[in-house]
Order: sequence, then C-alpha cells, then structure tokens
Amino acid sequence: MIHSSEKVTDSHVSVKARREYKDNLFRMLFNGKEMLLSLYNAVNGTDYANSDELEIVTLENAVYMNMKNDIAFVMDFYLNLYEHQSTFNPNMPLRNLFYAAKEYQKLIADKSLYVSSRVRIPTPKFVVFYNGTARQPERMVLKLSDSFEKNVKNPDLELKVTVLNINSGSNEGLKESCRLLKEYELYVERVRGYAGKMELNEAVERAVEECIAEGILKGFLTKYRAEAISVSIFEYNEEKEKELMRQAEYAAGEKRGEKRGEKRGEKKGEKRFASLTKKLLEAGRADELLHAADNADYRNKLYREYKL
Repeated sequence: MIHSSEKVTDSHVSVKARREYKDNLFRMLFNGKEMLLSLYNAVNGTDYANSDELEIVTLENAVYMNMKNDIAFVMDFYLNLYEHQSTFNPNMPLRNLFYAAKEYQKLIADKSLYVSSRVRIPTPKFVVFYNGTARQPERMVLKLSDSFEKNVKNPDLELKVTVLNINSGSNEGLKESCRLLKEYELYVERVRGYAGKMELNEAVERAVEECIAEGILKGFLTKYRAEAISVSIFEYNEEKEKELMRQAEYAAGEKRGEKRGEKRGEKKGEKRFASLTKKLLEAGRADELLHAADNADYRNKLYREYKL
C-alpha cells in the first residue's frame, strides 16, 4: 500500500487545481513510513522493522524548480534528508545547509538556546539519489567547503552530501535491498526508452501499461495511475528543459571564452609586432617594417629569426 500525505484523485484536472506544485514520482513513492524505512535500511545496512519509530519532518514549503523532491525524517537520532535529482547539482551542500537550518529551527521550536544545558539535536545525514542521463560515478561526496572562495584545510563549517547513482548498473546491491527503489529505476528506464521513439504521452501510457502487467510498481501505478502519468510527463519535460538550459549555458560560456581568447590574441599579436619593430630598428632594418606588416609569411620568418 502506498501512503501519501495527500489524497490523490483519479482526475488530472482536480489534482492540478488543488496543488500549486507537484510532488515528483520519487517523493510520491517514498512518502510513507514503511517504504521510507525500507529505503533507510538499504542505505544504512540496518534492519529496523518498526516504522512507527520513524518520524517524517519534511518541510512542505521547500520547493525546487516547481517540484517537491525532498523527504526529511528522523530515525535512530538521525535527521535524514533524502532528495531525488535527475540533473546533477554541485550546489546541494549549500541548499542543504539552508534546509537543515530551517529543520532544526522547527525541531527545537519549544526549546531555549539560552539555557545552561546543551540542547541536543539529531545528527544530520544528507543523501541524493541521482538518476539523470549524464554519466556520474556510482557514489560521490559533495562538500560545502568546495564552494568556499578561499580553500582551507579544516574549515570551521562543513556539510557533506552523499550522491548515490541509482541508474542501471550502479548500486545494484542497494536497489536489491529496497525493491521499491529497483522498480522505480525500471519504470524510469522504460519511460525514457519509449520517449525516444514516440510521443511523450504515448510513451508514458505504454510504460505504465507494461509495468502494471509485469508487476513493476503495480499497486502504485494501478491506484494512482492518472497522477503518476501526469507527474512522469512533467518530470520528463522538465528534465529535457534543464538539459537545454545547460547546453545554452555551455554555448554561451564557449562564446565568451572565444571572445576573451580573441582579445588576448590581439593583445599578444600587438606586443609581438612591437618587439619585432624594436629589433628591426635597432638593427638598422627599418625598410623591412612595411614589408613585414603587409606580408604574413615574411613577418613570421622575422619572428623566427629573432625568436619572438
């Protein structure tokens, strides 16, 4: 059974009218305690069985790119922030710093920080589940200190985010330990595969039909079919849009680099010819200057002669 903090209807229109932002599919799947505990056990190699020990503390106003893609919960004295990303984001430590500050404010709202005793808080753990199309390592750790203007050996403030690649061929042990995570990967792969061959709406419909028939996310897709299709289409379109944005940023950066290179080249050329001019004048060869200015081959020959 899939649990959700909101009742999901079969009407796409009513879902859109009721919500300003969409949950992403990952958050919809893992928004219940039982499924979240299974994921927690898989990530940490534990075997907790009582989901009542887990407390979901997600901040409902935390939105990224029009999508709610985070889940925060406390388990075994750890504050866990799990987030799904289909686009690699090196700024996750900085984002999580702001998020964690808001979480701790919420968790200790009824306590005073001016008492003589130490206020205890759950230990933070930050995990990103990555399933984008850009190739990434199986596991990496992003550090807040990587964003610091000045690199220091032991910064006074640090925050680490573990990024786990959940695409096919990566972290298979993790996905086998959490079957729901494995089925999520299979469903996303199916959508992407068909999206490259047919219209997106048709691709998602076909992926949903086949996954239900094959027992992949069967209970979830059967019960929440309309919203699952809507969210899948939204996510895929957003993923493509962000990819286009990255390509545009890269192209703009290359263009700026070319312009800077042209300017540096012009300055270097001017300086080189000025040195050649000085050498020729000193050698009493002023009559060769005009020929050197008009003839690139002759100019280069003089550059080689004077080792410029």
